[in-house]
This record gives sequence, structure tokens and C-alpha cells, in this order.
Amino acid sequence: MIQLPFIEPGATSFPATSNALEDPNGLLAFGGDLSPQQLFAAYRKGIFPWFDDESPILWWSPSPRLVLKPSQLHVSKSMRKLLRQRPFTVTTDKAFEAVITACAEPREDQGTWITEEMIAAYCELHHHGIAHSIEVWEQDTLVGGLYGVAIGSVYFGESMFSLRSNASKYGFISLVEQLDRLNYQLIDCQVHTNHLASLGAEEVSRPEFESILKDAVNMENRWPTSEQVNQPLVNQKANGK
Repeated sequence: MIQLPFIEPGATSFPATSNALEDPNGLLAFGGDLSPQQLFAAYRKGIFPWFDDESPILWWSPSPRLVLKPSQLHVSKSMRKLLRQRPFTVTTDKAFEAVITACAEPREDQGTWITEEMIAAYCELHHHGIAHSIEVWEQDTLVGGLYGVAIGSVYFGESMFSLRSNASKYGFISLVEQLDRLNYQLIDCQVHTNHLASLGAEEVSRPEFESILKDAVNMENRWPTSEQVNQPLVNQKANGK
């Protein structure tokens, strides 16, 4: 039987991530209350919550960790063409609750880990200026977006959704270029997906990830404006087809 440390409500200290389980990969602790101070403390250490309605709050620190350095973003020729056409408008922090709610919709006969409790917690974190959203619009209709947590020069991505082909990728690329210009060191993508790997994300060990976090979370935090993220992509070299 798995024995996990219990996190008290409101606590801001967590077990050493070296104690995280190998199977399931990265499971570290349970409990807590998803308060802003608790989430902030967890993300600073590279720990994030992930659970469903049938589970207690679970805290994770997987290894390896999928990360993207903004300067290493890969943009395919087809995406560069789409970005030049500018079929969408991109904004930031204009509709956070709508974005996280759309991300919570079940996909392809699967459930969702973004529970009502999680939505409320991240909306509160947004009110504190720590959680941010990117919205992708087709005229006045929200057709894509993503949300996550920004601390120092690290953006911890949580989830994205798309109602039009390439809409979320369009928003993600638009964000990453601006984060690069604002000197962000890292985008945390958590675990491997082919989609994010195609954009340049790579796996690193937990010690390497935490070594970068140690200084990066203490750097000045600047978040791009809607005007900045809506600028066309002009500086990235094309990769792929």
C-alpha cells in the first residue's frame, strides 16, 4: 500500500521532491486546500496538483520533465504561413474563466482532471495576478486558448483547448515569442506530448529542472500585454514543413 505524506490545509511546505514515487511517476503527497499561498509555494518548487473528483488533492513532481526554452521554439513553415495570414486575434487575461472552463470540457470519451474545485482555485490565483490566460478569437468568438501560472521568468503551462484547427497552437506560439522577448527562461510543459515536442519541448531530469527553477522563479516577473501577444510572428526561423 502506498504511503504518502499529508499536506495540511494552508501549508506552504512540501516534502522533498526526491521522495516522489516512480510509479505513478512523480506522485509526491496528498491533501491541502489549493489556496493561493499553497499553489504559489508549490509551483515555486515545480510541484503541481492533479486529481479528479474521486480522488483527494494529489501533488506531483514527475521526472523527466517536459520543458520548452522560449528561444528554442520550433515553428513549422505551415504555421508561419498561418501566422502571416492572421486569421485569429490573440489576447491575454481577457476571459480567464471562459478559457479554463473550456479546457475542462471532456475530450474524446475521456474525463477531465480540471474539477470545479480546480477552476475556483485557479480563478482565485488569477485574481492575485499569478495565473494567466491566452485567448484566441475568431472575430468575437473564443475558439482557442490556454492558461497557466507565471512566477519570475517561468511559465507553468496547465492546459489548452481548440475549437478551430491550430487555434491553440496559434495562441501558444504567439505567447512563447513574447515570453522570449521578456527574457523568460523556461516554459514548464509537465509531461511529454508529441504536440509539444513538435514545438521544441524537450525532457530534462528533475534535478536539472529544479536547478533552473531555483534562480528563475526569483527573477522579475513581467507578463505580456494583449497588444504584444497579438503581434505577428516575425523573428522565428521556420522548422519542418
